[in-house]
Amino acid sequence: MEKAFKTDIEKIRRRARQHMERGAVTDAYRADRESVISVLNEVLATEIVCVLRYLNHYHMAAGTKGKAAAAEFLEHSDQERQHADWVAHRITQLGGTPNFNPRGIETRAHAEYAEGDTLRAMIEEDLIAERIAIETYSEVVRWLGDDDTTTRTLVERILAQEEEHADDMLNLLADIGASEDPVH
Repeated sequence: MEKAFKTDIEKIRRRARQHMERGAVTDAYRADRESVISVLNEVLATEIVCVLRYLNHYHMAAGTKGKAAAAEFLEHSDQERQHADWVAHRITQLGGTPNFNPRGIETRAHAEYAEGDTLRAMIEEDLIAERIAIETYSEVVRWLGDDDTTTRTLVERILAQEEEHADDMLNLLADIGASEDPVH
């Protein structure tokens, strides 16, 4: 037996006219908005740290194997910046302020900024950071549940790319083998 969709559209129309200053946040929003904004600012800080780490690795990768890795580092940096943009946009949709203040980014971020002194070390640091993001973003998805499906979907989208990044880093490690080429 199929379950029919039924809602009180007149009631929804009346509620839509109330609290219009909330924008996209309607009475259907079930999450603690301030907590979600706080967590999203942690995600934002994580993405900013990842952008900076990947950019450093892009510029520091040297040697034949380093050139191939550098292209991957740059692509990942660009994607991490896109993630930061998506998260900042969602924070503003929820009526919050994205925290781009450099003071405190390291303490808000889940991942650490680590440079590495060899190509192998750089790739390993990137893989570690991706694994941290995968685990913490998975926890965010579970925490959000059905209370904020838009934010959950956004974090799931980012999580899928972080998993691809981890796979890319693992493949780079296999490609470079035991290379210990120092960076510049």
